[in-house]
Amino acid sequence: DRVMTSRAVKPSSSRAFAVVLCVLVALATRARGAIQSQEDAPTTTLRRLLGKSHYSTNDEVVLYANKVGPFHNPSETYQYYDFPFCRTPEGVKHKLEDLGEVLGGDRLARSPYVIPFRVDRENVDLCTQFLERKEVQKFRSAVRNDYYFQMSFDDLPIWGFIGKVEKIMRPGAEAENKYFLFTHVHFEISYNDDQVIEINLSTDPLKTIDITADESMSVRFSYSVHWKPTTITYANRMEKYSRYSFLPEHLEIHWFSIINSCVTVVLMMGFLASILLRVLKNDFVKFSQDEEMLESQEESGWKYVHGDVFRFPRGRSLFAAIIGTGTQLFFLVLFVFMLALIGAFYPYNMGAVTASCLVMYALTAGIAGYVSSNTYRQMGGENWVRNVLLTCVLFCGPLGLMFSFLNTVAIAYRSTAALPFGTIVIIILLWAIVTIPLTIIGGIAGKNAKSEFNAPVRTTKYPREIPVLPWYRSTIPQMCLASFLPFSAIYIELFYIFASVWGHKVYTIYSVLFIVFVILVLVTAFMTVSLTYFQLTAEDHEWWWRSVLCGGSTAIAIFGYSFYYFHLRSDMNGFMQTSYFFGYMGVICYGWFLLLGAVGHKASLLFVRHIYRAIKCD
Repeated sequence: DRVMTSRAVKPSSSRAFAVVLCVLVALATRARGAIQSQEDAPTTTLRRLLGKSHYSTNDEVVLYANKVGPFHNPSETYQYYDFPFCRTPEGVKHKLEDLGEVLGGDRLARSPYVIPFRVDRENVDLCTQFLERKEVQKFRSAVRNDYYFQMSFDDLPIWGFIGKVEKIMRPGAEAENKYFLFTHVHFEISYNDDQVIEINLSTDPLKTIDITADESMSVRFSYSVHWKPTTITYANRMEKYSRYSFLPEHLEIHWFSIINSCVTVVLMMGFLASILLRVLKNDFVKFSQDEEMLESQEESGWKYVHGDVFRFPRGRSLFAAIIGTGTQLFFLVLFVFMLALIGAFYPYNMGAVTASCLVMYALTAGIAGYVSSNTYRQMGGENWVRNVLLTCVLFCGPLGLMFSFLNTVAIAYRSTAALPFGTIVIIILLWAIVTIPLTIIGGIAGKNAKSEFNAPVRTTKYPREIPVLPWYRSTIPQMCLASFLPFSAIYIELFYIFASVWGHKVYTIYSVLFIVFVILVLVTAFMTVSLTYFQLTAEDHEWWWRSVLCGGSTAIAIFGYSFYYFHLRSDMNGFMQTSYFFGYMGVICYGWFLLLGAVGHKASLLFVRHIYRAIKCD
């Protein structure tokens, strides 16, 4: 089995939570244990401990069948043996799976292919399968919709298409489609000493059977195996999949585009920053004049609202929960990037990334509780229990509701994307036993913290009236303006990310992605600070919520980009795939809205504190 990439980190607040987490991960690994083969368990355990496999000549290397599905709908996958393929004499025997494999939609089962180590085989009969009319129709529908199948050989993924479509042209008649089912597969396997290094699968276009006619038939399936030595080491065997993510010329264009984007954004930031600093310098010179000159002038600009700028916003509990949850998601992304940069994730293993996010979210729950409760206390809030409970469900609530709907859709389609009941129970227990207690502990620590808000200027008893402002200074136009530069910084990278998450491309350049993330955070902070300054200059002191909305507006732009990608850059179709794409993209963008909103507010708060601390106000 694949080595699990989701690492558990022991919480410093309580040793008991580490024990609970280990138990939960162990249970998650065995979530499907009731239907697993006892015969595979000792080998699975041994290989997990060793981390790699060694074989002797003639040792059988097990080939596992995984799933099938339409090529253009990556989320719509089905179990391999939902189709009438050849089976082992013992029937379907599932492999023990870890949490990442289950979350990734993998449902591995032992296949009848017999592949001894370093033993070539030619044209071996696999089985002769009699297909009823309904089974022929099922295969024909699969071929028509470009169904592919996925297998696993010594933890190396391999793919192939079920069949092909040929268009027959006849003079004086309309073109006719012929559907053919591949009946022979060829495995070419590379080895180094006693280890498997690489495997390639190909189908023989000459060995097919015509399934165009709607009638039952008998089909003979066969296979062949060829072994060849290689100098590639076991440690480097996954580099093949990394190389396939980008061709050399595409990789060069990718780097050039990223560098060009970064340079453009940095230059624009520098240009805007120089203007902003110049304006601020003039403001400080103006406000630092002696008192006699100030008496003959009326205060204007951002100094005019010094008595209202630190007036806390309405909806303090929700505001604090957003800042706390956004801060938690920020650290979650950093921790996942750390795992990616040290090489913890294998290519084509999105389930491991999902599992890592799940575990990291549980372990970072204390950050959300602490930041939210401390922010709420500094704002003068008293009902901290409600604040902590709101923090617990602010992100998990929408995610849980969306997951329930999409999992129900997957169950109705009998797709492998539907999580088994045991895995759902484990996730609920992880949330109830780890996430909620850590959030409460963090909330208690934040409530009892000694830090105070300590505004640099006094807040007046009654708020000033905000003057009538032009339409372009309202919230929505400002959000559109705030999202332009950050979205421009990540636009090029978005296509590669979407093609990896919602397609069959591989994304392995995590260093570039981390650089783009850092630029996104910096540009978001800068744009929010700039718009906060111009808002205060217009004597609009209600900047608290505006800073969150402007900071998170980039996430709304990303969600808008998802519509463009779905309709113009992909061939996804069908209710299930459409639901999964927009459902999970909505949740992902909501999480990024919270994260970038917290970044925008924190940057704006630091800026506002700095400028009002630098002037003298009566």
